[in-house]
Amino acid sequence: MELQTIHYDNFRNHPSLVFEPNEGINLIYGVNGSGKTSVLEGIHYCALTKGFVNSADSECLMFNSDFFLLEGHFLNSEKISTSVKVGYTKEKEKGVTVNNLDIKPFSKHIGRLPCITFSPSELIIVTGPPSERRRFLDTAISQTNHRYLEDLLAYRKVLQQRNALLLQLRDRQVLSDDMLSLWTEMLARLAASIMSIRLAFLTAFSQPFYEVSQHFSLGEYPSIVYRSSIGKITDAIAPEALYDIFIRKYQEVQHTEILRAQTMIGPHRDDIMFFLNDKEIKKYASQGQLRTFLITLKLAEHRFFSELLGESPLCLLDDIFSELDSIRVKNIFTLLESCGQSIITSTEVRPAKHISLFAIESLKK
Repeated sequence: MELQTIHYDNFRNHPSLVFEPNEGINLIYGVNGSGKTSVLEGIHYCALTKGFVNSADSECLMFNSDFFLLEGHFLNSEKISTSVKVGYTKEKEKGVTVNNLDIKPFSKHIGRLPCITFSPSELIIVTGPPSERRRFLDTAISQTNHRYLEDLLAYRKVLQQRNALLLQLRDRQVLSDDMLSLWTEMLARLAASIMSIRLAFLTAFSQPFYEVSQHFSLGEYPSIVYRSSIGKITDAIAPEALYDIFIRKYQEVQHTEILRAQTMIGPHRDDIMFFLNDKEIKKYASQGQLRTFLITLKLAEHRFFSELLGESPLCLLDDIFSELDSIRVKNIFTLLESCGQSIITSTEVRPAKHISLFAIESLKK
């Protein structure tokens, strides 16, 4: 997948900007605060209909502007073009148009333009709460498995309804729990599907993750472990078996769930844990190791997507070189040479073979 051109109007601190990257590695350089990250964020909007750093749409609107508009043109490996427009106004909210057709819901667009990202703020995936690792997992899988995305969206709706019913039961607004069993059955069915797909993804992902890690000479064996709220589960367990386990577990904790008015088990409570040589990385690794681990995770995601989809995702890499030594920087460039089109930001010019350089100031109209 390649970005051919993208136009920005009133987006972040860019009243008007045009970016036309080349094939291969593209590096946008400039001082901090000059809008380099915003360029990546606009591309991310076109690919995934949301901001690069999960910002609210209103935060991307240029100060004193009534709207922002992004228009990107992309070309896949089969030379099929895709045009995406993302517009936002305070009155009409956000709209997404693909090849001149309005897209609703936006989830229909996910996976059409696969991309992977790196941002320093994403270190929270490794160091932060389970919700950040679940978000990484959900975003990765949703770009390659639309069934998963549909189940995930349905799960969130059912979970919300079930929690509302638990609250009513606790407050005795509803005296019978017959309805609870229906919501529980629906939730268990969706939970089993989601967990099954997650486990299959992590099993398949482990090989490219290990292969990429060897390029960075971590010196240790990296691994990812899925920690489920229903206890230890084998990778090969069938969805029907998972469904039976969920039903049994929900029955066991039903009384406590009513008291707390909260669903206590399910994919929304699960976590993935990152290890180097059986040691949890966030507990002992240095900043450089954490950053290298996240870069490994992201580039492995790119390799996995490429092999599964037969299409190289876009690489959007923000400030990727900070806190890395020259050897690791060289290793990143070596890996990116085989990753199709990548767009990198940096405060420094880093000339190297096969790299197109763009000063951020030269992109502004």
